[in-house]
Amino acid sequence: MTVERRLLGLWYGPAWRTAALWPLEALYGLVVRWRRAAYQNGFLEREDAGAPVVVVGNLTVGGTGKTPIASWLAAELRSRGYVVAVVLRGYGGRHTGAPLQVTRDTDPAIAGDEAVLHAHRGAELVFVGSDRTAAARAAVAAGAQIVVCDDGLQHLRLARQYEIAVIDAERGLGNGHLLPAGPLREPGRRLATVDAIVVTDRGSSGESGAARFGPRAVRARLTPGMAVNLVDGSRRELAEFRGQRVHAIAGVGHPDAYFRALRAVGLDIDAQALPDHAVIDRASLDWARDATVLMTEKDAVKCLRFARPGWWYVDLDVAFEPPSAAEELVAQVLAAARRNPVGGGPVG
Repeated sequence: MTVERRLLGLWYGPAWRTAALWPLEALYGLVVRWRRAAYQNGFLEREDAGAPVVVVGNLTVGGTGKTPIASWLAAELRSRGYVVAVVLRGYGGRHTGAPLQVTRDTDPAIAGDEAVLHAHRGAELVFVGSDRTAAARAAVAAGAQIVVCDDGLQHLRLARQYEIAVIDAERGLGNGHLLPAGPLREPGRRLATVDAIVVTDRGSSGESGAARFGPRAVRARLTPGMAVNLVDGSRRELAEFRGQRVHAIAGVGHPDAYFRALRAVGLDIDAQALPDHAVIDRASLDWARDATVLMTEKDAVKCLRFARPGWWYVDLDVAFEPPSAAEELVAQVLAAARRNPVGGGPVG
């Protein structure tokens, strides 16, 4: 078991297990409060990107479904005629320095897997950079009318018009403690200041998954769709893999949810969980040269250059319940953008 999975096991378990870390949590909490107060009181200034910015982020460490929601929102805005850019930090990539524009052909080892994933999903403009404000400005200079920031809820220097917090229905806020004693990057009360809460449900939380986060929370189901071949792009129903041994690979923040979804459709899988943003190269998958492999789309973008005929990734479908919640969320985002096209509201 990796260090990452051990920590997640502690953070999403009983709070007493991390009691020894509570003093460090208190110090981390002081830094978080001081930083937010500095922006609230004007000691630190936020900077505009030059176009409306929508931040899709989370309060917790570990997979929440943030990137699928950010990708869904960008696609919805594109369908309404807007030129949309997706901006990311570029985790897992080695790029440093000035903002980098990412395309389908960019090496994920340079830009990070999530950035290349957005490009493959149809984003017109994708930029990465450790300075998200500079990356957002570069996107606007390239023609973006709206910027969707995948992650960055805690990057307060970048002014934003709308904030969406994404929470995993099963994991919730974990043990309720801040780092390093728990998975929270900010206190849970931060949810009161965001504009929308999206609770992602992979089918294991029951009907009340979103309700426990208050009336503003909406539910988004994340379900496996078709399997797509990495070599020729052909598509197959997952049910067609029943009755054969399948290797499943997931280098994401919540790999168990992916494996559980595959088993739920009747597949017999040999599961291999990798660290989030794990390096995947030809040598690391040499054992699977002639195997049938189902991987996440985020992992697939790292394997396209050496893909084998038996390798597939699984589409992830996003569906809001009720469907009207999706239309309402997009309408709120656009209304916020029109009210304040540049310059964000007060820091919550």
